[in-house]
Parts: sequence; C-alpha cells; structure tokens
Amino acid sequence: MALNSPRSRILIMVAMLSGAAVLGGCGGAAPKTGDGPQPVIRLGALVPLSGTTAQSGREMRDAAQMAVNEANAAGGVLGRQVQLLVLDDACDPGTAVVGANDLVSKDIAVSVGGYCSSAAVPTLKVFRDAGIPMVIALANSTDLLVPKYDSIFLISGTVAAEGAFAVAGMRRMGTRRLLIVNDGTSFPVTLGQATAASAGIPGTGIKVVGTRELSQGSASYARLAAQIVGDTVDTVSFTGYYGEANQLIKDLRSHGYTGRIFVGDGATDGPILKDLTDAQTRNVYGTAVVVPALMPSMAVWSKRFAAATGREPAPGGPQAFDAVTVALDAIRRAGSIDHAAVRAAIAATPSLPLLTGTVRFNPDGTRANPKFLLVNVRNGKLAEIPPKVTSPTTK
Repeated sequence: MALNSPRSRILIMVAMLSGAAVLGGCGGAAPKTGDGPQPVIRLGALVPLSGTTAQSGREMRDAAQMAVNEANAAGGVLGRQVQLLVLDDACDPGTAVVGANDLVSKDIAVSVGGYCSSAAVPTLKVFRDAGIPMVIALANSTDLLVPKYDSIFLISGTVAAEGAFAVAGMRRMGTRRLLIVNDGTSFPVTLGQATAASAGIPGTGIKVVGTRELSQGSASYARLAAQIVGDTVDTVSFTGYYGEANQLIKDLRSHGYTGRIFVGDGATDGPILKDLTDAQTRNVYGTAVVVPALMPSMAVWSKRFAAATGREPAPGGPQAFDAVTVALDAIRRAGSIDHAAVRAAIAATPSLPLLTGTVRFNPDGTRANPKFLLVNVRNGKLAEIPPKVTSPTTK
C-alpha cells in the first residue's frame, strides 16, 4: 500500500493517536487538567488471600480499603479519588513477583501491601526498577533491608527489635534452656536468628540449645515434637506463622511437653488458638505488634471497622490501614504522584499519628519507634502481659 494514499494517511493518524493514548497512561504522566474529572490515584497491595495465612490477607485488604474509602469520603487526595488494587500473593515468591509486575503495569503510586517477608523480598527489585516506593504493612524481616533501597519503609518493627523484645520477655519468665524452631522462610529464619543473637548476649542467663526447622503446611509435626522433648528445654520459641504454630502446639502437648511455648507476631496475628484446649494453651506466650482487642486506643477505629465490614477487627488490619495513611499523607505533602517526590515525602514523614502509634522512619526505612506487646493465653484468648514496672531509684 502506498504511504501517500488516503487510506495510509488515515491509518498513520490512528496509530499516532493510539500511541499518544498509551503514553498518556504510563508512569510519570501529568494529571489531566480542565473541567473534566481528574484521574484516580492508584495504590497497590499484595496480600495473601489464599493459603494458610488468608485470614490475615483479608484483614489487610479490608482495613486498607476502609482507609481509602474514608479518604475518598473526605474529598479524596489532591482533588482526586483514590483506588486500591489488591492482588493475592498467596505468600508465594513467584506469585508475588507476577503480581508486582501487574501492579506496576497499572501505574500505582505506592505499594502498601506486604505480609510474608518471603513473598515481599523478591518484589523489591520489581517496584524499585519502576521507581515505586513501598510502605510495607507487616513484613519485617531484615532481608528486606539487604538491597539498601531508599524506597522501602516498614510499618512494623524489624525482627531485630522483635527478637530483643522476645528475649526480654523470656527472661521475665525464667527461661534457661531455649530451642528455636523456624519454617525455613525469610521472616521466621531471621526472627530466629535475631532471637538467638539476643539470647546469646552475656548476662541473659539463657542457653540456646539449638535450632530446628519444620515444613510449612504439614499435617503433623509429631516427629519433631518427640525430638524436642528429648532436648530437655524449658522454652520452645517458634518464629513462624499461626497455622504451623497451632499444629506444633498440639503435637508438643500430645508428646508430653509441658514447658513454655513462645511464638512470634506471625503466629499471634491469626487463629493460633483454634481447637486448642486449656491444657494445651497453658504456658503459651508470644510477641504481638497490634491486637485491636487489647488496645483501648483503637476502640473508635474498631467500631468503624466493624460497621464497615460486619466483624470485629483482628491483627493485621491496623498496620494495613496505617500503610495507606502514610502513603496518602506523603502524596498530599508531595503535591503530586511523582514517585521520587512521594518517596522523599515518605522518608520525611513528620511524626505522623497512626493506629500503631506515631511513626518516624530511620534513614534505612525502618521504623524509629517500633512497639511490641508481650502476650499469653488466658481464658482461651490472648491477653497482654503489662510491661514490667521498674521502681524509681531513691538517692
């Protein structure tokens, strides 16, 4: 077909217009101007909506959506409505990478998901290459810090801080011989390492007998439980998630282990106590980041959440709500959705009040003032153990 024919000129013009439309949807494009509706601001969240941690993913999704809905009801951000795109990462690294690329193609302004560290870690480069900042709601493995990206910000305290807090709690309980169990994935492994490091500091009085690993999703840990009983320890620290924690507790108790079982926040933020008897939950302790039912400061928010979803909030939701709050606050202060400007605004977050407390970020993106709760099981529920009060020194 000749290039100067009438039909060819029409086709070329259509191609040029189509190309302009495509370019107009790519990252970094200027907002529309004029009297027409402004384009939405998109946030993206990868959370586990399938698998053993699906309940936590549901809490994150619904709380993040609630934050978006409330922002839109108040007039939106920069005169624009906010849209939340949620994808299931199933706590699986490969699924998470596919999802991250999908969100990048949707031109999100900020990533606000992140539950399993093992799924979050491989997405770091995907979002980094696209220039998209990440406000990570729950994942807190120190593996997230290894690339030293300045675009990653953690709502939850790192495993280093949690491990030190856990060991302080174990010392209060009188732990002397400690065995650590992980599930071989990022968060549990690094939390176990941090716990062992803190326990190994001279003066703790705690001997780490060893570390064992279980397989995620197994129907039974009876063989491991029998080995642990033979180790003659007074405390077993399980650093994995609630599905495996629940089964491990059952198997340890059925094999006659009556000592302390101490779990990390990956276990206390879900249905760890499902179908456990009072005898099985005796001497079960743990660390938690946020448990709405234990925090009177969240009473008003909890009522709003219940009205919006028809159920009481569970752990995981407040952090996701806070991740959205941080992202939208940064976009307002940046005055645009330019990724670099939003990243800089997040880094400079000026002591922003959140559900999880006032937040500031260290230069490496970690939270400057993380908060943890020490909990145990009482009357079939998790209950906070109040911080130890030190009497003032008299002179």
